[in-house]
Formats: sequence, C-alpha cells, structure tokens
Amino acid sequence: MKRGFDREALKTQLRLIRSAHPENLMARHFTDDYLDSLDQNALSRVWNIIKTGYENPDSHMGAYAQSSSDYEDFQTLLEPMIRDHHDITPGQQIAQQHDWGRIYSKCNLEDIDSALSDVSMRVRVGRNLAAIPLPGAMSEKDRVKFENDMIKAFTILMKDPEFCGTYLSLTPGSEHAINAVEYQSRVDNHQMFKDMRMDPYLVSGGIASDWPYGRGMYISGSGDFIVWVGEEDHLRIMSMHKGGDLSGLYARLRDGLDKLTTLLPAFAHSPRYGYLTSCPSNLGTAMRASLHLPLPATLAGLAQQDSRLKELGKSAAKFGLALRGAGGEHSGTGRDSIIDISPSARLGVTESEIMQRLFDGTAALWAQLKDMGKAPRRNK
Repeated sequence: MKRGFDREALKTQLRLIRSAHPENLMARHFTDDYLDSLDQNALSRVWNIIKTGYENPDSHMGAYAQSSSDYEDFQTLLEPMIRDHHDITPGQQIAQQHDWGRIYSKCNLEDIDSALSDVSMRVRVGRNLAAIPLPGAMSEKDRVKFENDMIKAFTILMKDPEFCGTYLSLTPGSEHAINAVEYQSRVDNHQMFKDMRMDPYLVSGGIASDWPYGRGMYISGSGDFIVWVGEEDHLRIMSMHKGGDLSGLYARLRDGLDKLTTLLPAFAHSPRYGYLTSCPSNLGTAMRASLHLPLPATLAGLAQQDSRLKELGKSAAKFGLALRGAGGEHSGTGRDSIIDISPSARLGVTESEIMQRLFDGTAALWAQLKDMGKAPRRNK
C-alpha cells in the first residue's frame, strides 16, 4: 500500500463488500474504528493481509497472514474472523491441544461397507518455519533459498528405507527440475499442486508470486508420502493411498512428519492458535483428512448437477463434514460421481479426533446416501 492511501475510500469499498458479500469475514469484521486506530506502517501490513478479500469480494475468509507474528500483532482484526469461521463463541477459550496418539477405534472403511475397500484417501498437515516470512511475503530469492534448504533435508530423508524417494522441482534451472509433461502428469494423478497463478485468491495474497520458483515436491518411492514445497504454506506434508485403512494412513503421516521435523528448524506455533498457517481457516492442527466417496449408482446422474452437490453438502454438514467435488475446491462431482469429504474442524480439535470424525461421519453419511439411492428417480 502506498503512503497516503485514502482511508475513506477503503472504508467505503469495505462497506460495499460487506453489503454485497456478507460471507466475506474480513469485510464483516474490519470496522472503521479499527482502521482509524492503525498508523501508516500497521495499515500497510494489514493491507497485504486483507488484499485477497478486497480484490476478491466473494472470498470467505478474505485474508492471508504474511508473517507468523500477524496473528498476535493484528489479533483485534483476525481473532473475530477466526472465531467466526471456526464457530468459537466470544467467551470460549482458545487453547489448541495436540494428540498424535492412536485413533480411538480401528477406523477401517471396510467395516462400514465392503464397497469402501478401495477408496482414495489423503491426510495432510500444513507447516511453516517460524524464522522466515509466510509465502505471501516471500521474495523469489527467499523461495529459492527455502527450496534449497529443503532439498538438503530431503537428501537425508532419502537415506531412510521407509521414506526414501526423490525431489521434483518446478524451479527453472534446478538440477531437480522436471519438464512440463511430467508436471502435468503429476497434477493429473493428484500428486502435485496446480499452477497457483490460476487462483485469483492466491495471486492477490502474494502467495502465487514468482511462480514457479521455489516450488516442488518430495515423493517417497512407494508414492504414499508426499511433501509439497512452496504452496499456500511453506510445507504441505501428506500421506495418501487407496484402500480402507484410515488408521494406517494416519500412522504413515505421523511417522513421516516425526522424521522430517528432526531435520528442520522450528515450525511457527502458538499455544493459542496451534500451528500458524497462511490462511486462518487452517489454524490449529493445520490438518485436513479427506477421502473420495463414490456415490451410489442410482444417484450418479443427479450427482453431476451442482444443485445436488449442494444438497449433499448440507447433509454432510450435519455430521461435521465439508463436501466438495473430487477436483478440489469449487469443483463439481464430475463424470465419476465422486465427492471429497473431510471434517470441517481444524482449531479446537486434536489430530486423532479429526481422523475419528472422518470415520464416524463417513459411516453416517454413507448410510444416508444408500437410503437416498434406494428412492426411485423422478421422471423429468
């Protein structure tokens, strides 16, 4: 933001966004009084945080932190947004707990239905290093240096028989660089992240800047342990495979994360908000556990309609699950009638509880879907 930025113009535009897009949490909680309380330096920092919600009024959160210190420095703005998104009442204490112990039950999807014995499953956590800016504030030089530091860590991990693998870089000129064909193949196989320049929210937040420098992926030889470098957070660490054993998926992530953590500087973390992430929606565990649920055949035709996906989403919400298309956020179910489901909660819930919620919610939603599938289809 330039010095001398017109505060009144900013107030006016935020009022317009607030009126037209009440779901934009940044606009909802950014008051005129708060803006007036900021000196020029603070306002410049806040502008970089809220720019994504300002330029993309249809944003839900409407903010990306640029530094791990933002959550403390601008708590007056960010905490009401955090409480709103995570459904934490004003009087309720926020104190993130972690529990990487065993899940409370076996959590095998085959126990729900034998039809769920070959489901695509993924669990990931976001992590950011405490000592460097978050991705939205990194320069190209920062990104490449971080990637090179990660390559050193991966070189050590490659010697581990359980997690040995290879690093694939998107940085032009890197000795680990892959070509456009292999990159697209990895994207199509849901292993690599998409071109971030295509996401207007990430572009406005500075997170997509300098693409593709400093971006890449580590993948184990078995293909079930992956680390994204330079996406929305410094690192997205994940385990993925097909099957029904959610407990095994969770254990694989936990073991890989433990080993990788010993090779890196401290992660950004606070007792209040847990692991600090670019987007406030991922605070806490910074974990997303998901699976691709096949819809019953009798629902397949209807499932390709966006209205049907929204209807199913309402049912999933009753079980604490978020639902979207298999192609990611803002996507539909597609030709294969596959939906992606995951527990909504990140903050105020532990890692083990998230996995248990995914299993219990899947069992409840699957029973409802089967009942829906039994109903005769309406004639057009």
